[in-house]
Amino acid sequence: MGKQERPWQSSEELLRYFGKKTDSARCKYREFVDKGIHMGRSDDLTGGGLIRSAGGWAAVKELQKSKVHVKSDERILGDGTYLAGFLAFKKELLEEAEQHLVTAYKNYRKLGTCFSKYGISATMSLPITDEVPAHVGPNVRGILLALVEIYQRQEKWKNALDCLNKLRKLEPDDVVVKLSVAEILMEAHSDDRNVFRRVVRLAEGVENESEIHAALLLYKAKALRKLHVNEAARDVLTRALRRKKGRSDELLPALRYERALVYEDLGQHKRARSEFEKLYAEAADYEDLEERLSLI
Repeated sequence: MGKQERPWQSSEELLRYFGKKTDSARCKYREFVDKGIHMGRSDDLTGGGLIRSAGGWAAVKELQKSKVHVKSDERILGDGTYLAGFLAFKKELLEEAEQHLVTAYKNYRKLGTCFSKYGISATMSLPITDEVPAHVGPNVRGILLALVEIYQRQEKWKNALDCLNKLRKLEPDDVVVKLSVAEILMEAHSDDRNVFRRVVRLAEGVENESEIHAALLLYKAKALRKLHVNEAARDVLTRALRRKKGRSDELLPALRYERALVYEDLGQHKRARSEFEKLYAEAADYEDLEERLSLI
C-alpha cells in the first residue's frame, strides 16, 4: 500500500475517513477490508443494481458521455448520502450536495451505523463563516449546518434560516449555531436595525472562550457598530483580541479591521490609522486597506 501511484485514486482523502495519522489509518483500512472479505457475499451490499438497471457498463458510459445523471438506488442512504453530500459540497456542486444531504436528513436514523461498525472517523470540517470552520459529524446537526452553508452560497436565505431554526430548537445554546445565525442574518438583512439588535441578543453572555466564541463576538461588535453603539463595540473587540493563541489567520485580521472601523466612527483617526497600517504591513490586500489609508 502506498508504493504505486494511481492518478485515479485519491488515497489521502480515503485514508482520512480512517484516522488522522497515515500509518494508523492504513491499519484501520486493512482491518476494514479484511472484515469485509470474511463477511462473504451479501446481497444487500452487493453493487451492480444501479448499473444493471441502467443497462450495464456500456450504457452507463454512454450516459456519462451524454452528461445524463442517474439517481442512486434506494439502498444508498444514511452514511453514504452524508459522504456524497460533503464531497459534492467540497467540489462546489451545490445542487447535488443539497440533494444528497436532504436525503441523509430524511434518513437520519441510519446515520453513523456503518461508520460506528467499522470504526471510521467521519468528522468533516465545515466553513461556518469566512473566518472560522467547525468540525461536524454524521448527525442531524452536521447535516443541517452543511445545508445552511449550501443555501447561503445559493442565497436561499429562507431555507438557510429554516435549517437554523430547527437547530436552535434542538440545541439552543450551541455557539456554532448562534454564529451561523448571526452571519446569515447580517448577510441577508444588511440594513435592518432589528436584525442588528437580534444579533446582539444572540451573543449575550458570550465570553472569549474559543475561536468560535471570538467569531461570535466579532459579529456582535459589527451589529453594535451598525447601531452606533461604538464604545461597546470597541470593548467587545478588545476583549476578543486579548487571546490570540488558537485563533485563525482569518479571524484575527477581521477583529482588528473591525476595531479600526470603530475607531473611525468614534473619531479616533490616529488609532484607526495605526490599526490599518499594522494590518497593511501583514496583509496589504486585506479588504480596502489601501483606499482607507489614503483617506485618513
